[in-house]
Amino acid sequence: QVQLVESGGGLVQAGGSLRLSCAASGRTFSAYYMGWFRQAPGKEREFVARIRWSDGSTYYADSVKGRFTISRDNAKNTVNLQMNSLKPEDTAVYYCASSIRLLPTMAREYDNWGQGTQVTVSS
Repeated sequence: QVQLVESGGGLVQAGGSLRLSCAASGRTFSAYYMGWFRQAPGKEREFVARIRWSDGSTYYADSVKGRFTISRDNAKNTVNLQMNSLKPEDTAVYYCASSIRLLPTMAREYDNWGQGTQVTVSS
């Protein structure tokens, strides 16, 4: 089991930036990929970005490409999501998750989840 704890959410104006962090503990060696998802009220959970622990390779949803950057710190077992040029439509609860599957982009492909952190972007 991998335990995940997100931090860094908050309220920001459109065009601003936030940095989310996800601290992983437990059987972290069993997680090949780390991902960020988000869920707005009344909507399904949406893939945002993922990173592979071993080599740092990344993949982004089209909606955040060029604005968000996912990174990892292997020594600290943390994964970060730098969010720039934020838009009101980025408002959601953001979740960190881990997966042992190959190239996972769907929520059902992730095994462990954090509790989420709220990001609110005002216009």
